[in-house]
Amino acid sequence: MKITYYGHACFSVEIAGKTLLFDPFISPNPLARAANVNVNDIHADYILLSHGHEDHVADAEAIGRRTEATVIANFELVNWLGRKGLTKFHPVNHGGEAQFDFGRVKYVNAIHSSSMPDGSYGGNPGGFVVQTGEGNFYYSGDTALTQDMKLIGESVQLRFAALCIGGNFTMGVEDAVRAAEFIRCDEILGVHYDTFPSIKIDRRAAIAQFRAAGKTLRLLKVGETCDYEPDEACVSLN
Repeated sequence: MKITYYGHACFSVEIAGKTLLFDPFISPNPLARAANVNVNDIHADYILLSHGHEDHVADAEAIGRRTEATVIANFELVNWLGRKGLTKFHPVNHGGEAQFDFGRVKYVNAIHSSSMPDGSYGGNPGGFVVQTGEGNFYYSGDTALTQDMKLIGESVQLRFAALCIGGNFTMGVEDAVRAAEFIRCDEILGVHYDTFPSIKIDRRAAIAQFRAAGKTLRLLKVGETCDYEPDEACVSLN
């Protein structure tokens, strides 16, 4: 299981021979440009979208058109992309599960807002629990801390979780530590931080807060890849 971080809340997971790309916001992201991440080089078999805000869907149409990836997202977001000419979709809604060739996906609650870049209705925001033969993981999407996260920890054993940590619009570090406890996961990939002034974090302090709770916070460089071997922690590959 390989994870590549593309900045903000965008990352990919290579699993079972497929590449899952989450919330692509690359071409408008100055941090991705500074790291020489080229959106045209990014492959995807599936694109999973947590909600409709531009900083989560900006490159979904272009990547979806180029790669012919299947988009997994809420019904309203799928319809919006369909009107733009994309044709490969699997719509989901809260509590729904679907089986794919890489594993099983469940769309779970997130507390946030959602509208499309053109201002149209974006449906309700969510997160994803992905269960595979190589391990399970959770992506929170943009969210506040919620007691619903405890249900995830009670129902599935997670290898890692991607949690928003930037504060202001989402959970900050303190609430993300509690979220990690709720979901019973010790390996956390931090997302949704540092892109804008309002979500800048103190990286050393954040890592220390997670460590004090007995957990590891991974803050990957933009463009960095790490590898999760079975029963092992993430090891950086570049």
